[in-house]
Amino acid sequence: MSYRRETLPEWAKEMVALYESDAASQFILHGNIHDRFLLGTTDGTTSGALLDFLKEVLMPQFDVILLYDLGNGLRVDRGGEKFKEWPPMQVNSELPRAPRPAVELITRFLRYCANLARMNRGKIAVGAMVESAHLVAPAVPGVLNYDLNALALLFREWASSEFFRGQAIVSCLLTENLNDLHPIVVNNPRVAKIKIPFPSTKDLEVAIKLAREKFSLALGPFNQQPERLAQGLTGITMNGLDRLLLVRQYKKEPLDEQDVIEQKRVIVEEECQGLIEFIAPRRTLNDLYGQEKLKECLRQDLDLWKVGDLRAIPMGYLICGPVGTGKTYLVECLAGEAGVPVVKIKNFRDRWVGSTEGNLEKIFRLLQALDRCYVFIDEADQALGKRETGGQDAGLSGRIYSMMAAEMSRPENRGRLVWILASSRPDLIEVDLKRPGRIDLKIPIFPTVTADEGYQLLSSLAKRYELELAPSHEDIAVPDLLTPGAAESIMVKVYRLVQTTKAPVMDALKECLTEYQSTVPPEVMDAQIRLAIQETSDMEFIPQKIRERFAR
Repeated sequence: MSYRRETLPEWAKEMVALYESDAASQFILHGNIHDRFLLGTTDGTTSGALLDFLKEVLMPQFDVILLYDLGNGLRVDRGGEKFKEWPPMQVNSELPRAPRPAVELITRFLRYCANLARMNRGKIAVGAMVESAHLVAPAVPGVLNYDLNALALLFREWASSEFFRGQAIVSCLLTENLNDLHPIVVNNPRVAKIKIPFPSTKDLEVAIKLAREKFSLALGPFNQQPERLAQGLTGITMNGLDRLLLVRQYKKEPLDEQDVIEQKRVIVEEECQGLIEFIAPRRTLNDLYGQEKLKECLRQDLDLWKVGDLRAIPMGYLICGPVGTGKTYLVECLAGEAGVPVVKIKNFRDRWVGSTEGNLEKIFRLLQALDRCYVFIDEADQALGKRETGGQDAGLSGRIYSMMAAEMSRPENRGRLVWILASSRPDLIEVDLKRPGRIDLKIPIFPTVTADEGYQLLSSLAKRYELELAPSHEDIAVPDLLTPGAAESIMVKVYRLVQTTKAPVMDALKECLTEYQSTVPPEVMDAQIRLAIQETSDMEFIPQKIRERFAR
């Protein structure tokens, strides 16, 4: 079985170029390392795990392949006879399981092979692979562990020692997140860090074509249109595709268009282990009360997006306004208008050292794999971190800030990922994160200012509960500065009162408003409105009555 170089994925071509040019012999493979990969062969296309790909596609001519992981210890995957010729193995053939002895044994064998080559006594091509390398040499910031540091230095020797230069020696360290691996290993300038991406739409299409015979029932209408299914599932792994088809084939339930949307959401959320959540775009900007100038501006952006003119598409939006003004609701309406999903980043912070950064790496990998989408971060003032933290959190907030800032400003994301930050305290978000190139449009949202506006908001929400309010609000004490959140709460109480007491709707409304008290103190509401005014990127977004009332 042989493989064509032109069929290799880009990350594999990069590995080949770095090795053959003698620029690198050690590779840290990170990212989507637990997935299944297509093995492009001259006699067809099959698939296998990453280790299979490395051994069969990139190292088919290597004489000895050594594998190590914590669970199985050291093992010889290929070239057992040659390995036994090494004198220490003739004395003691037992292979170690513990990390330090195993890595030391591999290091000694690599030195032995390099010595043989230098003495012209034969050349042995050796590949050493360490699975879950972050468990073998983990990053433990602030902890002095001599054993771990010594082990990390041995890994560093594999990559940096001049003794190994020009030798047929390759080492591969597999870890999902770079931030989980010991910094002595990661920060070595002689090591090549290779990011394994999620499968592309084309990869998924090839995999679906290969699966047609086995999963003809599950694929249903997509049997003849694998490209449509691949496009709809972009962002999932090959493993996720396998699981979906296996379950559907077993249940004898063919996939349809709606299934694809829902199953993609379920699979991606499961694989991200609760770090993200898909918000289905079920509303449009027509469902947004008021804000006509804002809606006009957003629709202009969407028109450019839909025709592929991306030069003027904002890299990101900042939605700011008092608590309860409907910032999340606006995001849902915007996504529905665009016809794309919203990926909401949830609480990625973790109490374990290094886990927060690893969670962010995982989230960013998913975002890069998805097709067009909005990336929503609620309570952004708390989530995005600070440039300077005074050491109060061991620098975690600063590291989060740096990772977010770098990802939000990637120029290749324009027109693919649109960042949306929401906050009632935009003043607490670092200024550099709000600059153009990361956040190009700052959108303020305000509560109602007049009794008429408040009553119209209540009337529109009443229709959701199949209630009809009178055209006029005489004798009704409509609250000042009413937010959609507060209005929703009022209408829930009105509905409950109507259902339980059979009271007329207007009587129930009057009763609910008589004793109403806002959950947000007036001074807090005023302060958050003023912050939203200060942050806006276009004064046209500010209603005239808001300007008049808060001009002073």
